[in-house]
Amino acid sequence: MSAPEVHHLFHHPIADHSFSADRQTLAVARDNNVELYHRSGSKFTLKDELKGHDKTVTGVDIAPRSGMIVTCSQDRNAYVWEPSPSGWRPTLVLLRINRAATFVRWSPSEKKFAVGSGARVIAVCYFEEENDWWVSKHLKKPIRSTVTSLAWHSNSVLIAAGSTDSHARVFSGYIKGIDARPESSVWGEKLPFNTVCGEYLNDSAGWIHNVAFSPSGDALAFAAHDSSITVVYPSAPEQPPKAMINVSTQMLPFTSLIWNGESEIVAAGHDCEPYRFRGSQDGWEFAGSVEAKSRPGMANAREESALNMFRQMDLKGKTKDDTQLKTTHQNTINTTRAYDESDGALRQFSTSGVDGRVVIWNA
Repeated sequence: MSAPEVHHLFHHPIADHSFSADRQTLAVARDNNVELYHRSGSKFTLKDELKGHDKTVTGVDIAPRSGMIVTCSQDRNAYVWEPSPSGWRPTLVLLRINRAATFVRWSPSEKKFAVGSGARVIAVCYFEEENDWWVSKHLKKPIRSTVTSLAWHSNSVLIAAGSTDSHARVFSGYIKGIDARPESSVWGEKLPFNTVCGEYLNDSAGWIHNVAFSPSGDALAFAAHDSSITVVYPSAPEQPPKAMINVSTQMLPFTSLIWNGESEIVAAGHDCEPYRFRGSQDGWEFAGSVEAKSRPGMANAREESALNMFRQMDLKGKTKDDTQLKTTHQNTINTTRAYDESDGALRQFSTSGVDGRVVIWNA
């Protein structure tokens, strides 16, 4: 397997990142701003900065077709940024929340986006032509705590949400006049707004860090703070699921996961490297690390000279500086996203984290 492509952008945490459809633009959330990097050769160079939020930016997402960027922040606001000849033009979104916005993602149709919040609501936002602004409708019940992550179904109607109340839920975010009526699926037939299509509790009542629909939309995976991955296969509306498989690990908790086809999940988090899980409705299992430990990149680490060895002994009382991890990421991975995929199967995926690195991996 070829070595991952590592971009060390800065020494600062990256809360979220997103690539444009042509993979030439990279948006990263850093402090109160979103930095836009452009690919030049094998590197990404800073090209622009989106300034508008006055507290930490918690989420950023680039719409693949329109190129519009949506951002959300702890200042309780979201902005939609549209490219214009004079630069990026921001439009404030009326979220109507009284706590921090925590997560944002465009729907596949790009007509809507959803914002999670600490106000125990999900704001489903859409553009109202007659008033020329972005408005929101709230998914409230039965959420009892902060929404940590969101994922859209391929039909742009169903939304999966993970929360600190230990539940992963699937809601209908159907907006009349915006969405086409969805086809019936294992999640339901008639799906008016705020219909709860599924509600699943983590075995240890741990926080849910991330949720993701499979490419077909017929399965849901979520990662929890008890270092487990749970995969749910629903059977029919109002019925118990066909299978609900929990895979416990000895790792530190996973904060992000994505599907690679219908039979593999890539998860990453506090262990600073991505791991694979493989399985089906009959069972899932841990399948090891994506990262090869004897990475080519480690070979070019500078050799310790005799002079340096004595200097280390004098300064630190030891011969080797063991603060360097053997993984590519040097701190927690916050976000895992598809970089290059075809029909739900990953060719490459990207990760970003607290160490200020964005890494592109071969799946």
